[in-house]
Amino acid sequence: MEEEFVAFATARSGQLYRSAYFLTGGDTHLSEDLVQETLGQMYAHWHRLNRPSWAGRIDNPAGYAQTVLVRAYLTHRRRRSSSERPSLLLPEVAEDGPDSALRLALVEALAQLPPRDRAVVVLRYWEDRSVEETAAIVKDSSAAVRTRCSRALAKLRGLLGGDLAELVAR
Repeated sequence: MEEEFVAFATARSGQLYRSAYFLTGGDTHLSEDLVQETLGQMYAHWHRLNRPSWAGRIDNPAGYAQTVLVRAYLTHRRRRSSSERPSLLLPEVAEDGPDSALRLALVEALAQLPPRDRAVVVLRYWEDRSVEETAAIVKDSSAAVRTRCSRALAKLRGLLGGDLAELVAR
């Protein structure tokens, strides 16, 4: 059973990290912490895979992990210490690639969204989740998710403005 969890964690950690990176607005350290917390909670509940469905079995471990990640992020954002920032500059240097400027602009714009709006945008457009799945993960109604998406995308368009067309054209 432990070998199954190690295989699962190895296979899903990259995807979880990418989602956490976008949720946190590019904070690599917090992303790593959230992935570690998610995998720790998954390990604690891993035994539920072999239960009968009526006893609380985990039918979709990947979906469950994504839900745990988003909820861990939202819980972190509610803490008073989550607004502390030691520095505005990132110590790591991003590799120059064809879409690195676009990715950095998107991460900076996402960082300016409120946490729940950011979570909805990442789930809907990065993770390609349905409105209903997103609503279940963030514990909100489908109508609220659609409203958050609409407002968040409008804000992102305003933040990125004409810069987006320049970045995509490169």
